[in-house]
Amino acid sequence: MKKIAILVLLIVVVAAFFQFELGQYLTLEYVKAQQQQIDHLYQQNRVLTLVGFFLLYVFVAGASLPGAAVLTLAGGAVFGLVTGLILISFASTIGASIAFLISRYLFRDSVQSRFGASLKAFNAGVEKDGAFYLFALRLVPVFPFFVINLVMGLTSLRLWTFFWVSQLGMFAGTVVYVNAGTQLAQIESASGIFSAELILSFGLLAMLPFVGKKMVSIIKDRKALKGYSKPASFDTNLVVIGSGAAGLVTAYIAAAVKAKVSLIEKHKLGGDCLNYGCVPSKALIRSAKFMSHVSRSKEFGINRAQADFDFAEVMERVQAVIRKIEPHDSVERYTGLGVDVVLGEATITSPWTVEVNGETIRTRNIVVATGGRPFVPPIEGIDQVKYYTSDDLWEMREKPKKLAVLGGGPIGSELTQAFARLGVEVTQVEMLPRILLREDPEISELVQQRFSDEGIRVLTSHTAKRFEKRDGISYLIAEHEGDEIQIEFDVLIVAVGRTPNSGSAGLDQLGIKLNPDRTIEVNEFLQTSIPTIYAAGDVIGPYQFTHVGAHQAWYTSVNTLFGIVKRFKADYSVIPWATFVEPEIARVGLNETEALEQGIAYEVTRYGIDDLDRAIADSEAHGFVKVLTVPGKDRILGVTIVGEHAGDLIAEFVLAMRHGLGLNKILGTIHIYPTLAEANKYAAGEWKRAHVPERLLGWVAKFHRWRLNS
Repeated sequence: MKKIAILVLLIVVVAAFFQFELGQYLTLEYVKAQQQQIDHLYQQNRVLTLVGFFLLYVFVAGASLPGAAVLTLAGGAVFGLVTGLILISFASTIGASIAFLISRYLFRDSVQSRFGASLKAFNAGVEKDGAFYLFALRLVPVFPFFVINLVMGLTSLRLWTFFWVSQLGMFAGTVVYVNAGTQLAQIESASGIFSAELILSFGLLAMLPFVGKKMVSIIKDRKALKGYSKPASFDTNLVVIGSGAAGLVTAYIAAAVKAKVSLIEKHKLGGDCLNYGCVPSKALIRSAKFMSHVSRSKEFGINRAQADFDFAEVMERVQAVIRKIEPHDSVERYTGLGVDVVLGEATITSPWTVEVNGETIRTRNIVVATGGRPFVPPIEGIDQVKYYTSDDLWEMREKPKKLAVLGGGPIGSELTQAFARLGVEVTQVEMLPRILLREDPEISELVQQRFSDEGIRVLTSHTAKRFEKRDGISYLIAEHEGDEIQIEFDVLIVAVGRTPNSGSAGLDQLGIKLNPDRTIEVNEFLQTSIPTIYAAGDVIGPYQFTHVGAHQAWYTSVNTLFGIVKRFKADYSVIPWATFVEPEIARVGLNETEALEQGIAYEVTRYGIDDLDRAIADSEAHGFVKVLTVPGKDRILGVTIVGEHAGDLIAEFVLAMRHGLGLNKILGTIHIYPTLAEANKYAAGEWKRAHVPERLLGWVAKFHRWRLNS
């Protein structure tokens, strides 16, 4: 109600200004005609005139009314250069700040909630360089100052920053106007005060902050490189350290654009994804899923089905899958593509040199893509029990009887279900209130219920305190609501997250800055604190996904090879991911939890896959498609899909979000019947039904009734 009252008052003021033609008193002609009377008033009562003029100026500027330029000329004519300049300089800034606050109070929340996703890049720019932008705009007289006031009010720029930058930025223009006002009789038009040459001068002046910033950046880079001797020539354009997704794709792109590139790997090409993560885990999950289908045989009309398997052979199949995919990431393939592949441990010895196998490679740029490794928490007694991580899990050949999985994130949950389906008694332990905490609560509950139905024991809000071994039996002692819980196991899997490999390759010797979580600190171009060294993948985050590492690789390759011409800021606006439990979970953009945390307004559209023909035919009639959209519009803010092949179904929404396509476009796209992909179209149809133009349909109904009798 307060906002409405202020808005109404503002509208009344502006309407009265134009209705009663008050603008005639703020014209150049009127001021020139009344100059003698105003001078006389000033001579009679200086303080009253100064205060009255000051308040009038603040009011006009604060209400964003036309006439500030004429008032500035009048101030110079009546009060002279010095007094007029001081008076108007502060009055204009205070008035601008009032307009700024009015805009912020009335409109910012609604604008940001409605267009927050579209304004994300703009907001980030203001957050980082808002003072520079504002200063440049204030210096160039062609930009209407009242528009600047209102637009800046919609951003996160601090009031104090707005005030002092405006005071400083408007000062030069105020000097010109006040000085011109001292010669008011010779002025024919307020717009004619600024010549093209003067505007150009101010424009060049406005560039000074950005030129200065660039100079600071150059000085900073030179300081970072000080003390190192740059080679007179180079052996290669780019050295890439690490051959996971980020490193491989960086080297691939560099070779594709005919750059000379060296790829250094100390262990196996393919990195964690091929050898320890995505590939082996999905191979294991596939075997486990087959066993789950056997146990569900009655759902498919088969009275009884059995399957005998050898656990060691299942794990051997995992290795066979790795071997089959290995050629995609092999030395031979990348050598054939033009990459110089070097097997050995790399050490960066300077911003331009890398040492490997006793030899030094001189390179213009370096990309660090050393990945990450499983984090093993320093819990008392953990070294006394048999535990695996994703690094060595695939060496397991004897099926555990009782397995404890420490961690309720995606990796821990995937392995929990896979081993349980292979006949292992599994207990999953998570210290947080629910598993899969990054998903909405309903999804965590749905997955946890499925786990329970499959005989998995899930212990949330259980904090691992210590491990004990008594009479040859291993125990995890966990704390839950103040009590100690004893969990027996013979094998433990630790899946509590990953830590970046930022302590290798000589990074610490070069003083490359790290973030508090030990990831390498990079700027928006993925450049480290050493300007010739870039980084990508798990070693920098913020998402530890193979496809994100490959995405970052495009920026590292292009920015290192062509940065002298053009550099690109890494874009994380549309990042999808999936968790391969059953039911499968896939997500892109915001979910409800994040939207609420960020204060972003949204509508929810939900389609239950239990109603989908193909899902029913496949006996997979479970899950849903949940779409978050801008209120009243079909623009997609985020999508979560839970159900069979969710990771495949999400691709359509990823494409839509990446290219600004709304639900109406998805609804208008032909989907093959019967397929699971129809779920996406039906979700769009649910949104359409909720936004039917009832009033229009009422008129259409009348039209049809008229047609019946015509």
